Amino acid sequence: MNSNLNEAVDDDGIASQPTVDGARLWDSLMQMAKIGATAKGGCCRLALTDLDRAGRDLFVQWCEAANCSIKVDKMGNIFARREGTEPDLPPILVGSHLDTQPTGGRFDGVYGVLTGLEVIRTLNDRGIGTRHAIEACVWTNEEGSRFPPAMVASGVFGGVFDLGYGLSRADADGITMGEELQRIGYAGDQEVGGREVKAYFEAHIEQGPILEAEEKTIGIVTDAQGQRWYELSLTGVESHAGPTPMDRRKDALLGAAQIVQLVNQVGLDHAPLACATVGMLDVYPNSRNVIPGQTTLTIDFRHPDDEVLAQMDRQMRNGVHKIADQIGLDCGLEQIFYYAPIAFDRSCVAAVRAGAAAFGYSSREIVSGAGHDACYLAGVAPTSMVFIPCIDGISHNEIEDVKPEWITAGANVMLSAVLEKAEAV
Repeated sequence: MNSNLNEAVDDDGIASQPTVDGARLWDSLMQMAKIGATAKGGCCRLALTDLDRAGRDLFVQWCEAANCSIKVDKMGNIFARREGTEPDLPPILVGSHLDTQPTGGRFDGVYGVLTGLEVIRTLNDRGIGTRHAIEACVWTNEEGSRFPPAMVASGVFGGVFDLGYGLSRADADGITMGEELQRIGYAGDQEVGGREVKAYFEAHIEQGPILEAEEKTIGIVTDAQGQRWYELSLTGVESHAGPTPMDRRKDALLGAAQIVQLVNQVGLDHAPLACATVGMLDVYPNSRNVIPGQTTLTIDFRHPDDEVLAQMDRQMRNGVHKIADQIGLDCGLEQIFYYAPIAFDRSCVAAVRAGAAAFGYSSREIVSGAGHDACYLAGVAPTSMVFIPCIDGISHNEIEDVKPEWITAGANVMLSAVLEKAEAV
């Protein structure tokens, strides 16, 4: 299908479905990718940095050019509204995030944001009105890389966190989200959430290898895995690496190493759907001839069944305490983030499925292995997602990449789903 067509055409040459301008969407993605561009072709736009502000400013500029009104809430979430013919009806939201990992790619998050804008641009081009307003939105700090936990601003919108908690989240230097929102000019005056939303849709790269491996263009996202994040500290005794006998040591790094193996085994024990990861490890005092006296590490568990996720939690906790006791370490284990597995709204899922079928795209149902803002929106609005493949399943990496035709296909499906819910007039 030609991405520049304004309508899909059936076998009789009759226009049947409006289509997005794929070339325009790709160009917008490439322009946004220049903000925070890295040497290896990726992006670094950490939440609420000057680069994040530049990305937000560009998005707002584009939305205003598309005749959208702009509102920003107290968590810095941005809503660009294309008004419906009946303004009192609840809106359809379409969005994702603009912040990235430190070594992030050009498509994670931003594809969903700019797909929302492209839907609005396409409706403007075609002169198509809708009963319900459509809002392209940007959620603050989805990644959680600078301000843990992840998805905190959509979590406040969804009623999972309160506003004070969200604004008080601090980075490694002790700077809070509230302070940085004020500094970059995105501390809005709108209340966070508390309004009716007819439906929320989010387009995203899969961030995994399934769609590409199976040669499917569209992932119809039915569910999202539950997640538990932990922070663990182990405290032993720093001691000289030479005079201290092996059997007299309280080596915090040895404990951490065994716990890394434990976490990996927990994932294997609950295969094939479980994921278990130690992603960060700090060692103190980090000197070559000193036995480490303290280590801190992170643990990430994921599974689509909440009971299995609870089993993983129990297995890990029992193992951690056993390892710490054997080595003689003090341990502090805190779960800092949790949400249960999400079943997305059947009606919204059906709208995505219908969109893929209308365009003749190959598709399959899929469970999201990653967390998304959609997971928290699902608590307050009917929600679903559209996945497209990414090359080799690679994401959270500067070499993250997609094919332009996938970008167009996902946006076409999004346009179809949004029109179904927004009710074209």
